[in-house]
Amino acid sequence: MSRLAWAGAAAAILAAAGVAWTGHGLPPRPAITAIVPAVRAAEAGAPIYFRDPDGKPLYSATPKQTPDGRDYLAVSGDADVDSGDPARSADMNPASAKSERKVKYYRNPMGLPDTSPVPKKDSMGMNYIAVYDGDDSDDGSVKLSPGKIQRTGAKSEPVVRQPVRSIIRAPGTIQEDERRTSVVALRFEGFVESVANVTTGDHVHKGQPLLNVYSPALSSAAAEYLSAINAGATGKELKGARRRLENLATPEPAIKELERNREISLSIPWLAPQDGEILERNAVNGMRAGPGDVLFRISDHRLVWVLIDIAERDLAQVAVGTRVTIKPRALGGQTFTGEVALIYPHLMAQTRTARIRVEVPNPDELLRPEMYVDAEIETGTPGPVLAVPESAVLDSGARQAVLIDKGEGHFEPREVKLGRRGGGFVEVTEGVAEGDAVVTSANFLIDAESNLKAALKGFAESGSGQATETPGHAGAKP
Repeated sequence: MSRLAWAGAAAAILAAAGVAWTGHGLPPRPAITAIVPAVRAAEAGAPIYFRDPDGKPLYSATPKQTPDGRDYLAVSGDADVDSGDPARSADMNPASAKSERKVKYYRNPMGLPDTSPVPKKDSMGMNYIAVYDGDDSDDGSVKLSPGKIQRTGAKSEPVVRQPVRSIIRAPGTIQEDERRTSVVALRFEGFVESVANVTTGDHVHKGQPLLNVYSPALSSAAAEYLSAINAGATGKELKGARRRLENLATPEPAIKELERNREISLSIPWLAPQDGEILERNAVNGMRAGPGDVLFRISDHRLVWVLIDIAERDLAQVAVGTRVTIKPRALGGQTFTGEVALIYPHLMAQTRTARIRVEVPNPDELLRPEMYVDAEIETGTPGPVLAVPESAVLDSGARQAVLIDKGEGHFEPREVKLGRRGGGFVEVTEGVAEGDAVVTSANFLIDAESNLKAALKGFAESGSGQATETPGHAGAKP
Protein backbone atom coordinates (compact mmCIF):
# COMPACT_ATOMS: atom_id res chain seq x y z
CA MET A 1 0.00 0.00 0.00
CA SER A 2 1.34 3.48 -0.85
CA ARG A 3 2.15 6.08 1.86
CA LEU A 4 -0.77 8.24 0.74
CA ALA A 5 -3.20 5.36 0.89
CA TRP A 6 -1.79 4.31 4.28
CA ALA A 7 -2.29 7.82 5.59
CA GLY A 8 -5.84 7.92 4.28
CA ALA A 9 -6.67 4.61 5.92
CA ALA A 10 -5.08 5.72 9.19
CA ALA A 11 -6.99 9.00 9.13
CA ALA A 12 -10.24 7.18 8.59
CA ILE A 13 -9.52 4.84 11.49
CA LEU A 14 -8.55 7.69 13.82
CA ALA A 15 -11.63 9.65 12.84
CA ALA A 16 -13.78 6.69 13.64
CA ALA A 17 -11.98 6.34 17.00
CA GLY A 18 -12.41 10.05 17.85
CA VAL A 19 -8.66 10.91 17.67
CA ALA A 20 -7.60 14.15 15.92
CA TRP A 21 -4.55 14.11 13.67
CA THR A 22 -3.00 17.52 13.14
CA GLY A 23 -0.51 16.37 10.58
CA HIS A 24 2.41 17.80 12.67
CA GLY A 25 3.68 14.44 13.74
CA LEU A 26 2.68 10.88 14.34
CA PRO A 27 -0.18 10.10 16.70
CA PRO A 28 0.54 8.61 20.13
CA ARG A 29 1.94 5.11 20.25
CA PRO A 30 -1.35 3.49 21.41
CA ALA A 31 -3.07 4.94 18.34
CA ILE A 32 -0.33 3.57 16.09
CA THR A 33 -0.73 0.19 17.74
CA ALA A 34 -4.44 0.25 16.86
CA ILE A 35 -3.80 1.44 13.31
CA VAL A 36 -1.39 -1.28 12.21
CA PRO A 37 -3.81 -4.24 12.45
CA ALA A 38 -6.53 -2.19 10.78
CA VAL A 39 -4.24 -1.27 7.89
CA ARG A 40 -3.21 -4.85 7.50
CA ALA A 41 -6.88 -5.86 7.42
CA ALA A 42 -7.53 -3.17 4.81
CA GLU A 43 -4.66 -4.52 2.72
CA ALA A 44 -6.09 -8.02 3.00
CA GLY A 45 -9.53 -6.74 2.02
CA ALA A 46 -12.92 -7.08 3.67
CA PRO A 47 -14.66 -10.49 3.56
CA ILE A 48 -16.72 -10.92 0.41
CA TYR A 49 -18.48 -14.15 1.49
CA PHE A 50 -18.28 -16.97 4.03
CA ARG A 51 -17.61 -20.66 3.42
CA ASP A 52 -18.26 -23.90 5.29
CA PRO A 53 -15.43 -24.69 7.77
CA ASP A 54 -15.32 -28.34 6.63
CA GLY A 55 -14.67 -27.45 2.99
CA LYS A 56 -18.14 -28.51 1.83
CA PRO A 57 -19.54 -26.65 -1.22
CA LEU A 58 -21.73 -24.44 0.99
CA TYR A 59 -21.42 -20.63 0.96
CA SER A 60 -23.19 -17.61 2.44
CA ALA A 61 -23.11 -13.89 1.75
CA THR A 62 -23.52 -13.13 5.48
CA PRO A 63 -22.00 -14.61 8.65
CA LYS A 64 -23.52 -18.00 9.35
CA GLN A 65 -23.08 -21.06 11.56
CA THR A 66 -23.09 -24.78 10.87
CA PRO A 67 -25.80 -26.96 12.44
CA ASP A 68 -23.31 -27.89 15.20
CA GLY A 69 -22.65 -24.22 16.10
CA ARG A 70 -19.36 -23.52 14.30
CA ASP A 71 -18.85 -20.24 12.43
CA TYR A 72 -18.41 -20.12 8.69
CA LEU A 73 -14.96 -18.93 7.56
CA ALA A 74 -14.71 -15.44 6.05
CA VAL A 75 -13.09 -15.22 2.60
CA SER A 76 -11.35 -11.97 1.68
CA GLY A 77 -11.21 -10.38 -1.73
CA ASP A 78 -7.57 -11.17 -2.47
CA ALA A 79 -8.03 -14.79 -1.36
CA ASP A 80 -10.71 -15.31 -4.02
CA VAL A 81 -8.58 -15.68 -7.14
CA ASP A 82 -9.29 -17.52 -10.35
CA SER A 83 -6.05 -19.44 -10.31
CA GLY A 84 -7.53 -22.20 -8.21
CA ASP A 85 -6.22 -21.08 -4.79
CA PRO A 86 -8.39 -22.43 -1.97
CA ALA A 87 -10.28 -19.73 -0.13
CA ARG A 88 -8.52 -18.44 2.97
CA SER A 89 -10.08 -16.74 5.97
CA ALA A 90 -9.49 -13.04 6.55
CA ASP A 91 -7.39 -13.66 9.66
CA MET A 92 -4.75 -15.56 7.66
CA ASN A 93 -1.64 -13.84 6.34
CA PRO A 94 -1.93 -13.81 2.52
CA ALA A 95 1.79 -13.48 2.01
CA SER A 96 2.58 -16.55 4.09
CA ALA A 97 -0.21 -18.54 2.42
CA LYS A 98 1.10 -17.75 -1.05
CA SER A 99 4.63 -18.64 -0.08
CA GLU A 100 3.53 -22.18 0.78
CA ARG A 101 2.66 -22.93 -2.85
CA LYS A 102 4.96 -22.77 -5.82
CA VAL A 103 3.91 -21.20 -9.09
CA LYS A 104 4.52 -23.58 -11.99
CA TYR A 105 3.68 -21.19 -14.81
CA TYR A 106 1.26 -18.47 -15.85
CA ARG A 107 -1.54 -19.06 -18.36
CA ASN A 108 -3.32 -16.74 -20.72
CA PRO A 109 -6.37 -15.15 -19.04
CA MET A 110 -8.47 -15.56 -22.20
CA GLY A 111 -7.88 -19.31 -22.39
CA LEU A 112 -5.49 -19.18 -25.33
CA PRO A 113 -2.78 -21.89 -25.49
CA ASP A 114 -0.09 -19.52 -24.29
CA THR A 115 1.90 -19.88 -21.07
CA SER A 116 4.77 -18.02 -19.49
CA PRO A 117 7.27 -18.99 -16.76
CA VAL A 118 7.16 -15.41 -15.35
CA PRO A 119 4.34 -12.92 -14.70
CA LYS A 120 3.16 -11.35 -17.92
CA LYS A 121 0.40 -9.26 -19.47
CA ASP A 122 -1.46 -9.98 -22.67
CA SER A 123 -2.03 -7.53 -25.52
CA MET A 124 -5.03 -6.02 -23.71
CA GLY A 125 -3.10 -5.47 -20.47
CA MET A 126 -4.66 -8.34 -18.55
CA ASN A 127 -2.44 -10.22 -16.11
CA TYR A 128 -1.64 -13.85 -16.83
CA ILE A 129 -3.15 -16.25 -14.24
CA ALA A 130 -0.80 -18.21 -11.99
CA VAL A 131 -1.00 -22.01 -12.00
CA TYR A 132 0.27 -23.61 -8.79
CA ASP A 133 1.56 -27.07 -7.99
CA GLY A 134 -1.32 -29.50 -7.69
CA ASP A 135 -3.76 -27.44 -9.74
CA ASP A 136 -3.26 -29.63 -12.83
CA SER A 137 -3.14 -33.10 -11.28
CA ASP A 138 -3.08 -36.22 -13.42
CA ASP A 139 -6.19 -37.81 -11.89
CA GLY A 140 -8.49 -35.96 -14.28
CA SER A 141 -9.98 -33.80 -11.52
CA VAL A 142 -10.36 -30.04 -11.61
CA LYS A 143 -9.96 -27.61 -8.73
CA LEU A 144 -11.79 -24.30 -8.50
CA SER A 145 -11.73 -21.52 -5.98
CA PRO A 146 -14.86 -20.93 -3.89
CA GLY A 147 -15.26 -17.57 -5.57
CA LYS A 148 -15.42 -19.13 -9.00
CA ILE A 149 -17.81 -21.79 -7.73
CA GLN A 150 -20.06 -19.06 -6.37
CA ARG A 151 -19.96 -16.99 -9.54
CA THR A 152 -20.72 -19.94 -11.84
CA GLY A 153 -23.62 -21.05 -9.64
CA ALA A 154 -22.37 -24.62 -9.26
CA LYS A 155 -24.62 -26.74 -7.04
CA SER A 156 -24.29 -30.31 -5.85
CA GLU A 157 -26.82 -32.89 -4.70
CA PRO A 158 -26.28 -36.30 -3.11
CA VAL A 159 -27.03 -39.50 -4.98
CA VAL A 160 -30.10 -41.08 -3.37
CA ARG A 161 -32.25 -44.14 -3.85
CA GLN A 162 -35.72 -43.38 -5.16
CA PRO A 163 -38.22 -44.75 -7.69
CA VAL A 164 -37.87 -43.41 -11.22
CA ARG A 165 -41.32 -42.94 -12.74
CA SER A 166 -42.32 -41.80 -16.20
CA ILE A 167 -45.50 -41.64 -18.26
CA ILE A 168 -45.83 -42.70 -21.88
CA ARG A 169 -48.68 -40.94 -23.65
CA ALA A 170 -50.17 -42.48 -26.78
CA PRO A 171 -53.51 -42.60 -28.64
CA GLY A 172 -55.71 -45.66 -28.84
CA THR A 173 -59.13 -47.01 -29.84
CA ILE A 174 -61.82 -49.06 -28.08
CA GLN A 175 -62.45 -52.52 -29.52
CA GLU A 176 -64.72 -55.42 -28.61
CA ASP A 177 -63.41 -58.34 -26.62
CA GLU A 178 -63.29 -61.17 -29.16
CA ARG A 179 -63.98 -63.70 -26.41
CA ARG A 180 -67.32 -62.06 -25.56
CA THR A 181 -68.92 -62.26 -29.00
CA SER A 182 -71.20 -65.09 -30.18
CA VAL A 183 -73.56 -65.84 -33.05
CA VAL A 184 -76.96 -67.50 -33.28
CA ALA A 185 -76.97 -70.09 -36.08
CA LEU A 186 -78.71 -73.41 -36.82
CA ARG A 187 -77.04 -76.78 -37.20
CA PHE A 188 -79.75 -78.02 -39.52
CA GLU A 189 -81.90 -76.76 -42.33
CA GLY A 190 -85.02 -75.07 -41.07
CA PHE A 191 -87.43 -72.16 -41.30
CA VAL A 192 -87.83 -69.07 -39.15
CA GLU A 193 -91.50 -68.88 -38.21
CA SER A 194 -91.25 -65.66 -36.23
CA VAL A 195 -88.64 -63.25 -34.82
CA ALA A 196 -88.89 -61.59 -31.43
CA ASN A 197 -89.22 -57.83 -31.16
CA VAL A 198 -85.47 -57.17 -30.97
CA THR A 199 -83.35 -55.15 -33.34
CA THR A 200 -79.73 -54.20 -33.86
CA GLY A 201 -78.41 -52.33 -30.83
CA ASP A 202 -80.86 -53.81 -28.35
CA HIS A 203 -79.54 -55.38 -25.18
CA VAL A 204 -80.61 -58.97 -24.60
CA HIS A 205 -80.08 -61.38 -21.73
CA LYS A 206 -78.96 -64.96 -21.75
CA GLY A 207 -81.96 -67.29 -22.33
CA GLN A 208 -84.17 -64.61 -23.85
CA PRO A 209 -86.17 -65.92 -26.89
CA LEU A 210 -85.00 -64.49 -30.18
CA LEU A 211 -86.94 -66.49 -32.79
CA ASN A 212 -89.11 -69.62 -33.32
CA VAL A 213 -87.67 -72.33 -35.57
CA TYR A 214 -89.34 -75.23 -37.41
CA SER A 215 -87.27 -78.04 -38.91
CA PRO A 216 -88.16 -81.59 -40.06
CA ALA A 217 -84.80 -82.81 -38.71
CA LEU A 218 -85.53 -81.30 -35.31
CA SER A 219 -89.06 -82.78 -35.22
CA SER A 220 -87.72 -86.23 -36.20
CA ALA A 221 -85.16 -86.15 -33.39
CA ALA A 222 -87.85 -85.06 -30.92
CA ALA A 223 -90.16 -87.89 -32.01
CA GLU A 224 -87.38 -90.46 -31.57
CA TYR A 225 -86.64 -89.23 -28.05
CA LEU A 226 -90.33 -89.21 -27.14
CA SER A 227 -90.74 -92.82 -28.41
CA ALA A 228 -87.83 -93.92 -26.24
CA ILE A 229 -89.43 -92.29 -23.22
CA ASN A 230 -92.84 -93.84 -23.91
CA ALA A 231 -91.30 -97.27 -24.45
CA GLY A 232 -89.62 -97.07 -21.04
CA ALA A 233 -86.15 -97.25 -22.51
CA THR A 234 -83.26 -96.73 -20.16
CA GLY A 235 -79.51 -96.60 -20.26
CA LYS A 236 -77.71 -96.04 -23.52
CA GLU A 237 -80.84 -96.18 -25.71
CA LEU A 238 -82.52 -93.30 -23.86
CA LYS A 239 -79.31 -91.39 -23.53
CA GLY A 240 -78.58 -91.75 -27.25
CA ALA A 241 -81.98 -90.38 -28.25
CA ARG A 242 -81.50 -87.37 -26.00
CA ARG A 243 -77.98 -86.83 -27.29
CA ARG A 244 -79.31 -86.47 -30.86
CA LEU A 245 -81.42 -83.49 -29.74
CA GLU A 246 -78.43 -81.98 -27.94
CA ASN A 247 -76.25 -82.36 -31.04
CA LEU A 248 -78.72 -80.22 -32.96
CA ALA A 249 -78.20 -77.50 -30.30
CA THR A 250 -81.80 -77.78 -29.12
CA PRO A 251 -82.29 -75.43 -26.15
CA GLU A 252 -82.44 -77.22 -22.82
CA PRO A 253 -85.83 -75.67 -21.86
CA ALA A 254 -87.36 -77.14 -25.04
CA ILE A 255 -86.07 -80.64 -24.17
CA LYS A 256 -87.47 -80.39 -20.62
CA GLU A 257 -90.82 -79.20 -21.99
CA LEU A 258 -90.91 -82.27 -24.29
CA GLU A 259 -90.20 -84.55 -21.34
CA ARG A 260 -92.97 -82.92 -19.31
CA ASN A 261 -95.77 -82.62 -21.92
CA ARG A 262 -94.85 -85.68 -24.04
CA GLU A 263 -95.91 -83.62 -27.10
CA ILE A 264 -93.87 -82.50 -30.10
CA SER A 265 -94.17 -78.76 -30.72
CA LEU A 266 -94.46 -77.45 -34.24
CA SER A 267 -91.72 -74.85 -33.62
CA ILE A 268 -89.13 -74.42 -30.94
CA PRO A 269 -88.08 -71.04 -29.44
CA TRP A 270 -84.41 -70.32 -30.01
CA LEU A 271 -82.69 -68.47 -27.13
CA ALA A 272 -79.91 -65.89 -26.75
CA PRO A 273 -76.66 -67.66 -25.80
CA GLN A 274 -75.34 -64.72 -23.65
CA ASP A 275 -75.95 -61.22 -22.38
CA GLY A 276 -74.98 -58.42 -24.71
CA GLU A 277 -75.91 -56.06 -27.49
CA ILE A 278 -77.21 -57.25 -30.84
CA LEU A 279 -74.59 -56.26 -33.38
CA GLU A 280 -76.22 -57.96 -36.35
CA ARG A 281 -79.74 -59.28 -37.07
CA ASN A 282 -80.23 -61.30 -40.26
CA ALA A 283 -83.29 -63.30 -39.21
CA VAL A 284 -86.55 -62.42 -40.98
CA ASN A 285 -90.00 -63.92 -40.47
CA GLY A 286 -90.59 -66.92 -42.74
CA MET A 287 -87.06 -67.13 -44.07
CA ARG A 288 -85.29 -70.38 -44.82
CA ALA A 289 -82.07 -70.82 -42.86
CA GLY A 290 -79.34 -73.26 -43.74
CA PRO A 291 -76.80 -74.82 -41.41
CA GLY A 292 -74.31 -72.21 -40.21
CA ASP A 293 -76.22 -69.16 -41.42
CA VAL A 294 -75.72 -66.31 -38.96
CA LEU A 295 -79.09 -65.13 -37.72
CA PHE A 296 -77.89 -62.93 -34.85
CA ARG A 297 -74.50 -61.64 -33.66
CA ILE A 298 -74.30 -60.64 -30.00
CA SER A 299 -71.41 -59.02 -28.09
CA ASP A 300 -70.92 -58.32 -24.38
CA HIS A 301 -69.37 -54.86 -23.76
CA ARG A 302 -68.94 -55.08 -19.99
CA LEU A 303 -65.25 -55.64 -20.65
CA VAL A 304 -63.58 -53.98 -23.64
CA TRP A 305 -60.13 -53.83 -25.19
CA VAL A 306 -58.09 -50.68 -25.70
CA LEU A 307 -55.57 -51.00 -28.50
CA ILE A 308 -52.69 -48.54 -28.12
CA ASP A 309 -49.81 -47.89 -30.51
CA ILE A 310 -46.59 -46.82 -28.78
CA ALA A 311 -43.27 -45.77 -30.26
CA GLU A 312 -40.67 -48.46 -30.78
CA ARG A 313 -38.23 -46.74 -28.41
CA ASP A 314 -40.75 -47.00 -25.53
CA LEU A 315 -41.47 -50.68 -25.98
CA ALA A 316 -38.80 -51.82 -23.50
CA GLN A 317 -40.45 -49.82 -20.69
CA VAL A 318 -43.84 -51.56 -21.00
CA ALA A 319 -44.58 -54.99 -19.55
CA VAL A 320 -47.66 -57.13 -19.03
CA GLY A 321 -49.45 -55.88 -15.93
CA THR A 322 -48.39 -52.23 -16.34
CA ARG A 323 -51.08 -49.85 -15.14
CA VAL A 324 -52.74 -47.66 -17.79
CA THR A 325 -55.09 -44.70 -17.44
CA ILE A 326 -57.65 -44.25 -20.23
CA LYS A 327 -59.20 -40.86 -21.06
CA PRO A 328 -61.92 -41.08 -23.75
CA ARG A 329 -62.10 -37.97 -25.88
CA ALA A 330 -65.90 -38.21 -26.07
CA LEU A 331 -66.28 -38.37 -22.29
CA GLY A 332 -64.44 -35.27 -21.13
CA GLY A 333 -63.18 -35.52 -17.58
CA GLN A 334 -63.91 -39.24 -17.11
CA THR A 335 -61.06 -41.69 -16.71
CA PHE A 336 -60.83 -45.48 -16.67
CA THR A 337 -58.02 -47.71 -15.53
CA GLY A 338 -56.77 -51.06 -16.74
CA GLU A 339 -53.69 -53.18 -17.13
CA VAL A 340 -51.64 -54.25 -20.11
CA ALA A 341 -52.86 -57.74 -21.01
CA LEU A 342 -50.86 -58.38 -24.17
CA ILE A 343 -47.98 -56.91 -26.16
CA TYR A 344 -48.42 -57.89 -29.79
CA PRO A 345 -45.38 -59.71 -31.19
CA HIS A 346 -45.01 -57.70 -34.41
CA LEU A 347 -44.21 -54.07 -35.16
CA MET A 348 -46.01 -51.95 -37.71
CA ALA A 349 -43.42 -51.34 -40.40
CA GLN A 350 -45.03 -48.16 -41.75
CA THR A 351 -45.24 -46.31 -38.44
CA ARG A 352 -42.50 -48.12 -36.45
CA THR A 353 -44.91 -48.56 -33.56
CA ALA A 354 -45.81 -51.51 -31.37
CA ARG A 355 -49.37 -52.36 -30.38
CA ILE A 356 -50.41 -53.25 -26.87
CA ARG A 357 -53.78 -54.39 -25.56
CA VAL A 358 -55.33 -53.14 -22.33
CA GLU A 359 -58.40 -54.76 -20.78
CA VAL A 360 -60.71 -52.20 -19.19
CA PRO A 361 -63.85 -53.00 -17.16
CA ASN A 362 -66.92 -51.26 -18.61
CA PRO A 363 -69.83 -52.06 -16.28
CA ASP A 364 -71.90 -49.02 -17.34
CA GLU A 365 -71.04 -49.61 -21.01
CA LEU A 366 -69.92 -46.01 -21.48
CA LEU A 367 -66.97 -47.13 -23.56
CA ARG A 368 -68.11 -47.96 -27.05
CA PRO A 369 -66.22 -49.69 -29.83
CA GLU A 370 -64.16 -47.44 -32.13
CA MET A 371 -63.98 -44.60 -29.60
CA TYR A 372 -60.75 -42.60 -29.61
CA VAL A 373 -58.92 -42.42 -26.29
CA ASP A 374 -55.73 -40.93 -24.87
CA ALA A 375 -53.73 -43.40 -22.82
CA GLU A 376 -51.17 -42.72 -20.11
CA ILE A 377 -48.93 -45.70 -19.41
CA GLU A 378 -47.19 -45.51 -16.04
CA THR A 379 -43.71 -46.95 -16.36
CA GLY A 380 -40.71 -46.94 -14.09
CA THR A 381 -38.52 -48.99 -11.81
CA PRO A 382 -40.23 -51.53 -9.54
CA GLY A 383 -38.43 -50.16 -6.47
CA PRO A 384 -36.00 -47.44 -5.33
CA VAL A 385 -32.80 -47.23 -7.40
CA LEU A 386 -29.75 -44.97 -7.47
CA ALA A 387 -30.81 -41.84 -9.31
CA VAL A 388 -29.39 -38.41 -10.13
CA PRO A 389 -31.04 -35.33 -11.68
CA GLU A 390 -30.96 -35.31 -15.46
CA SER A 391 -29.03 -32.02 -15.39
CA ALA A 392 -26.12 -33.80 -13.68
CA VAL A 393 -25.38 -36.01 -16.69
CA LEU A 394 -22.86 -34.90 -19.32
CA ASP A 395 -23.84 -36.86 -22.43
CA SER A 396 -21.53 -36.86 -25.43
CA GLY A 397 -23.59 -39.45 -27.28
CA ALA A 398 -21.16 -42.32 -26.97
CA ARG A 399 -20.30 -41.75 -23.29
CA GLN A 400 -22.13 -40.39 -20.25
CA ALA A 401 -20.41 -38.88 -17.21
CA VAL A 402 -21.12 -36.94 -14.03
CA LEU A 403 -18.94 -34.60 -11.96
CA ILE A 404 -18.34 -35.80 -8.40
CA ASP A 405 -17.94 -33.00 -5.84
CA LYS A 406 -15.04 -34.03 -3.58
CA GLY A 407 -15.21 -30.86 -1.45
CA GLU A 408 -12.67 -28.05 -1.09
CA GLY A 409 -13.32 -27.10 -4.71
CA HIS A 410 -12.22 -30.47 -6.15
CA PHE A 411 -14.38 -32.04 -8.88
CA GLU A 412 -13.78 -35.44 -10.44
CA PRO A 413 -15.41 -36.56 -13.73
CA ARG A 414 -16.72 -40.12 -13.60
CA GLU A 415 -18.18 -42.22 -16.38
CA VAL A 416 -21.57 -43.78 -15.60
CA LYS A 417 -24.08 -46.16 -17.13
CA LEU A 418 -27.67 -45.02 -17.21
CA GLY A 419 -31.02 -46.79 -16.96
CA ARG A 420 -34.56 -45.49 -17.04
CA ARG A 421 -35.51 -41.82 -17.06
CA GLY A 422 -38.51 -40.07 -15.60
CA GLY A 423 -39.66 -37.24 -13.38
CA GLY A 424 -36.49 -35.23 -13.99
CA PHE A 425 -34.26 -38.06 -12.72
CA VAL A 426 -32.25 -40.79 -14.42
CA GLU A 427 -31.28 -44.17 -13.01
CA VAL A 428 -27.54 -44.81 -12.66
CA THR A 429 -26.71 -48.52 -12.86
CA GLU A 430 -22.93 -48.14 -12.59
CA GLY A 431 -20.37 -45.47 -11.68
CA VAL A 432 -21.66 -43.83 -8.49
CA ALA A 433 -22.51 -44.87 -4.95
CA GLU A 434 -25.24 -43.73 -2.61
CA GLY A 435 -24.25 -40.49 -0.89
CA ASP A 436 -21.84 -39.27 -3.59
CA ALA A 437 -22.31 -35.56 -4.32
CA VAL A 438 -22.85 -34.83 -8.02
CA VAL A 439 -22.84 -31.41 -9.66
CA THR A 440 -26.32 -30.54 -10.93
CA SER A 441 -25.78 -27.03 -12.30
CA ALA A 442 -22.92 -25.29 -14.08
CA ASN A 443 -21.38 -28.70 -14.72
CA PHE A 444 -20.71 -27.76 -18.34
CA LEU A 445 -18.63 -24.78 -17.15
CA ILE A 446 -16.63 -27.02 -14.81
CA ASP A 447 -16.16 -29.54 -17.60
CA ALA A 448 -14.94 -26.77 -19.90
CA GLU A 449 -12.50 -25.61 -17.19
CA SER A 450 -11.19 -29.18 -16.88
CA ASN A 451 -10.69 -29.47 -20.65
CA LEU A 452 -8.96 -26.10 -20.75
CA LYS A 453 -6.54 -27.01 -17.98
CA ALA A 454 -5.78 -30.33 -19.64
CA ALA A 455 -5.04 -28.57 -22.92
CA LEU A 456 -2.84 -25.97 -21.24
CA LYS A 457 -0.96 -28.65 -19.36
CA GLY A 458 -0.28 -30.55 -22.56
CA PHE A 459 0.83 -27.36 -24.26
CA ALA A 460 3.15 -26.51 -21.37
CA GLU A 461 4.66 -30.01 -21.34
CA SER A 462 5.24 -29.96 -25.08
CA GLY A 463 6.89 -26.53 -24.80
CA SER A 464 9.22 -27.66 -22.02
CA GLY A 465 10.11 -30.79 -23.98
CA GLN A 466 11.08 -28.76 -27.00
CA ALA A 467 13.23 -26.50 -24.79
CA THR A 468 15.23 -29.45 -23.43
CA GLU A 469 15.77 -30.93 -26.87
CA THR A 470 16.95 -27.72 -28.52
CA PRO A 471 20.48 -27.51 -26.92
CA GLY A 472 21.28 -31.11 -27.76
CA HIS A 473 20.12 -30.68 -31.31
CA ALA A 474 22.18 -27.51 -31.66
CA GLY A 475 25.26 -29.24 -30.31
CA ALA A 476 25.00 -31.91 -32.94
CA LYS A 477 25.62 -29.42 -35.69
CA PRO A 478 29.18 -29.23 -37.00
